[in-house]
Amino acid sequence: MRGLTGSGDEETVTGDTGGETAGRGNRRLLTGWAASSAAMAGLAVFGLFAVSCSTGGTGTRDEGPAGAEPVVRITPSATAASTAKPAPRVDAVALLKADPKVSGRVRMDLKPCSGDEYPVDTSYGKLTRGSSSDVVVNVMTCGDSVGVGTYVYRPRTDGTYENVFTVEQPAVYGTIDRGDLVVTTQVYGKKDSVAYPSGEEVITYHWASGRFGEVDRVQNDFNRAVGAGDGDLPEPTEPSRN
Repeated sequence: MRGLTGSGDEETVTGDTGGETAGRGNRRLLTGWAASSAAMAGLAVFGLFAVSCSTGGTGTRDEGPAGAEPVVRITPSATAASTAKPAPRVDAVALLKADPKVSGRVRMDLKPCSGDEYPVDTSYGKLTRGSSSDVVVNVMTCGDSVGVGTYVYRPRTDGTYENVFTVEQPAVYGTIDRGDLVVTTQVYGKKDSVAYPSGEEVITYHWASGRFGEVDRVQNDFNRAVGAGDGDLPEPTEPSRN
């Protein structure tokens, strides 16, 4: 740009310091600077256009235009807190000792195994269709944890409990399964040891018309080729049901 460099026939800015020449030189300087600025701006625009074209012809963004769809925010719903009240815990040992349906042998042998820990398992659940949970109590031996009695207690309206099921025999254990009482007992032959029964019976009881009734029975036979030795077993008693 000759107005800046002073080359050719034009007067140089630095070679003319007075009068009209200086004025013309200043005007030429401003004119040349404006032209230079416009030219540089044009080059910058051209460069930006060229870069935009080199990205595939989609402008300054290759990702495409910003979406107009609203952002969806998903707020996880809070899990509803359970309104079920926990079943009130009972003193199972006190229930057994005060229950006349529990045999004297079981009550006499019901002693702590260590400290104040009794060999008693307790389960709570709905078996008799009452408003409160029923209680299933299993009594075992301290030495080998073999069940000797299973009892079901139904709550009364006054807060006390009624015995509605009792079975006392070797290796018996009761559980709650989907609203039914399932009682498993080991079956022993004359030469079977306590550790090796000949089989087991699984009996399911359902509460109806104010009492438990048997609805299913499964017999499992075990391999008798294993185990040896003799064991003293108490005589079994028939279950008593109200």
